[in-house]
Amino acid sequence: MACMKNNSYDCLLIVDFGSQVTQLIARRLRELNVYCEIHPYQNVNQNLLKRLSPKAIILSGGPDSVTRDGSPRAHDLVYNMGVPILGICYGQQVMMHQLGGEVKSGTGTSEFGKAFVEKKNSSDLLEGWFDIEKEQVWMSHGDHVSKIAPGFEVFGTSPNAPYAIIGDEKRHFYAVQFHPEVHHTPKGRIMFENFISIANIKKTWTMDAYKEIAIKKIRKQVGSKKVICGLSGGVDSSVAAALIHEAIGDQLTCVFVDHGLLRQGEANEVISMFRDNYNIPLIHADESDLFLNELDGQSDPETKRKIIGRLFVNVFQKYANKIENAEFLAQGTLYPDVIESVSFKGGPSVTIKSHHNVGGLPEKMGLKLLEPLRELFKDEVRALGQELKLPKEFIGRHPFPGPGLAIRCPGKITRDKLEILRQADAVYIDQIRKHGLYDEIWQAFAAILPVRTVGVMGDGRTYDYACTLRAVTSVDGMTADYYPFNHEFLGETATRIINEVEGINRVTYDITSKPPGTIEWE
Repeated sequence: MACMKNNSYDCLLIVDFGSQVTQLIARRLRELNVYCEIHPYQNVNQNLLKRLSPKAIILSGGPDSVTRDGSPRAHDLVYNMGVPILGICYGQQVMMHQLGGEVKSGTGTSEFGKAFVEKKNSSDLLEGWFDIEKEQVWMSHGDHVSKIAPGFEVFGTSPNAPYAIIGDEKRHFYAVQFHPEVHHTPKGRIMFENFISIANIKKTWTMDAYKEIAIKKIRKQVGSKKVICGLSGGVDSSVAAALIHEAIGDQLTCVFVDHGLLRQGEANEVISMFRDNYNIPLIHADESDLFLNELDGQSDPETKRKIIGRLFVNVFQKYANKIENAEFLAQGTLYPDVIESVSFKGGPSVTIKSHHNVGGLPEKMGLKLLEPLRELFKDEVRALGQELKLPKEFIGRHPFPGPGLAIRCPGKITRDKLEILRQADAVYIDQIRKHGLYDEIWQAFAAILPVRTVGVMGDGRTYDYACTLRAVTSVDGMTADYYPFNHEFLGETATRIINEVEGINRVTYDITSKPPGTIEWE
């Protein structure tokens, strides 16, 4: 969604120079009810700037060095639009380099991690800062500004960054060497609030406003045609379906492909919610035998994903072809998906794992895409779900991958192993809910391991599967830490699983963070 002038919200443009935390800038702004868009630096040109008409611009950090020939630069028009600009880390350096300052590499002034900034002069950007002598920030830079550009003055310094905070108050150009977007800069939010105030940006980006605009947009785009929505039962597709249904009613038909890889009782939950609560036309495509027969004995994770993806496309198309006058395919695409699909350097990104989706369907079926959530982060989708009055227990559900239990079953897939896994996972989630921990955790699940272990139950020897439990905390799934259960919880849960689930005699807990691991096992 472009920052249209007729909308009830202003736009802030984030120019991306490749920082791993650029998305956090957008998240901080959205949390402050400010609409923003991220665009790679090479895509920021006269046409984009005219279309977006941003009221302020932020230059992100990045891994490159402005001293290197050919390193990224901001378009010259950025500095001539008459709007406030905030440069962060590499953004500070590129601003200085382009406006007449100097940047040098090395020479002992690099900083990584926690640092403390001391006040030198007052600025509107720092209103509410420095109520103590020094403020904590998070640094991550090798190069440093050695000379500030004409018109700039120093507002704050750190031991290794004499120009930690600088600004040109007349033009409302500001730059910081640290990262205010990360949690390790405790007062970063205040700095963004001050910058928004300086730019006179209206804080009107709310899910209520978004819902009304999205409904009008859907009605205009779809007209009298029909829409098919691939419903997975996850939060994203559920919210997309509810939003579209509110916009066009019975012109929407959902197709729920049951591939036999769902959690215990999940198919019934999804079907009852949409048929009983929303009266949305819904096709329940129970094709579990088809999927499980082809997956039987498969062990390679990429092979599993490709089989599921191929069969999903075929099955979805089979049922979708029965819907007359269908012209649109709805997907629950989110903003992080959109951002990550545009490589910072214009080339393909490394494939960590294939993603299960219906991306190949529109071209094959001659359908147009309808993606009403493509401007939203995950937490905003949940907020929109609340506006649409989706059941609270559904909005707060942990993410569940498209390939389902197939990627929580490393090694060969069998029906027996899937049933054991379902039961173990159900006990685990029941334990989490019973202890009141579900909402504290981003995602939790059990995985059945491709090994059998010797155990003793009663007076007999067992030789059964081991399972591992996984629980992580995260904001958006991009990075994650394991949840610190206490040993009493883990012991109680392990005992329940071993006693209640036939086929498991050993339970472990996965304490790997992301990175280096992924959240899912495959």
